[in-house]
Amino acid sequence: MNKLKVLCGLFSLLLVFFGISGTIFGQLDVPRRTTAITYPLDERVTVQFRGTTRFPRMGGRANIRRTARNGTEIQLSVFKMPRPFELGAGYATYVLWAVSPNGQVDNLGEIKRRGFFEFDSNIRVTTRLQTFALLITAEPHYLVTRPSQEIMLENLNGSARSGRALESTAAVQYFGNSSDFFRDARTPEIAEIDYSKTPSTVLQARQAIALARYAGAGRDATEEFQEAETLLNNADEAWRAGRREADVDVTARQAIGAAVKAESLAVSRGTARQARNEQSRTDSEMRTLEDRLQQAQNEIAQLKQELAGETRNRELSERDVANYTQQIRDLRAENTRLSEELGRERVEARSLQARLADFESREQQEVRAQRITQIEASEPELMRSLRKFGTVAKNDRGVVLTLPETFWATPRESRFSPNSDPTLNELATILANNPDYHITIESHTDDGGEPDALNALTRQRSTIIADRLQSFGIENRRIEAKGLGAAIPVAPNTTNANRARNRRVQLIMVPAI
Repeated sequence: MNKLKVLCGLFSLLLVFFGISGTIFGQLDVPRRTTAITYPLDERVTVQFRGTTRFPRMGGRANIRRTARNGTEIQLSVFKMPRPFELGAGYATYVLWAVSPNGQVDNLGEIKRRGFFEFDSNIRVTTRLQTFALLITAEPHYLVTRPSQEIMLENLNGSARSGRALESTAAVQYFGNSSDFFRDARTPEIAEIDYSKTPSTVLQARQAIALARYAGAGRDATEEFQEAETLLNNADEAWRAGRREADVDVTARQAIGAAVKAESLAVSRGTARQARNEQSRTDSEMRTLEDRLQQAQNEIAQLKQELAGETRNRELSERDVANYTQQIRDLRAENTRLSEELGRERVEARSLQARLADFESREQQEVRAQRITQIEASEPELMRSLRKFGTVAKNDRGVVLTLPETFWATPRESRFSPNSDPTLNELATILANNPDYHITIESHTDDGGEPDALNALTRQRSTIIADRLQSFGIENRRIEAKGLGAAIPVAPNTTNANRARNRRVQLIMVPAI
């Protein structure tokens, strides 16, 4: 059995090698959605983390507690973190971020590397935020102010140790850093040999200086940029001379801070220079020519970089293929014996799978029964909360809420009355907080008018109510909108009072189990 695991592991190494042999770029420049949790005061909360689809093998766990004195305290443990340079040129460390529901981001600190291969690490930090999502990104250095698009880990829903339900929102959105730096030919690559020997802060300082150079600090913040380069050279020389790691780390971090300052100055000064240049048509034309020349130079440099990278990848591939070919020859001799052992293991596995399937079926039935019990227990409270919006009844169709005609501007319009918005918003919030129900919206009217016009009116009314519910996060699959015209009256259309009763909108809620 152990030899079978060795064989499978070697084949996995082959697949991993060919899977990462090309350049790996960032995730697409699209809004990211994750879950933000509201942490109650003095409540200990445990939050699990999952790796993104890029690196699903990673994981993490955090213990979080919000206090009145220190803010929200976070103690995070991560495991199976890959080496940052596997993501491509420009990445040298990991950073923990807090993201609020309005998109505000807070750099909470660096996840420091532990060893050369996959590593585990811990971090203890504090944030003033109360409601936020946590995620970990790969970054060029620890002082970045915006998260990159290389999302490594993101939090799942948390659980309070007391069993208290936690408030969360699944609508947190933000755009990652979409800078072209990570695709530019000037982005320095971190070779495996450098990564294994060079201190992490020295690697980060190199990336910070490269970012400053990319932002134009060599031209627009010359003094600050030269200071950053001098500090990096001092840190590099101290490391190569065998100085204490703490001294090297202090100098390297000073270089990172100086480079970030030079980058910021370069950006602001560059922006000001462009604003001045735009006042002159001649200068604008010159800038256009300069931009074209720079673009051509960038394309040439990028092609050279890609050619050098492809040449290096080909050489590495040829070398490793030769090594793996020899290993495969050795493994084939063992394959016959392992095939017999594998057959026995498969028989045992099928038996275990059958037993597991039977257990899971019973477990699913128990879970469904518990869910039905919970829904029935909370149904009286739901009906009480709905009575403020109209008439509430329970029949064989489910819980039925009949909305009054005052929700509409006039009896023949599908436009809400001016005072109905707050009430509709509150109703939508209650329904969004009860996700176990399917909602059918049925709109009716009296028979005063052409049938086609009445059907169109009721369809429009049920549709705009459905749209309002969806805007509050209720999934489309939970909602069904119907316009029934005057086909199902509750009273004869012989008096004004009866006609008013027939003009109604009903929300029928049925447990979705």
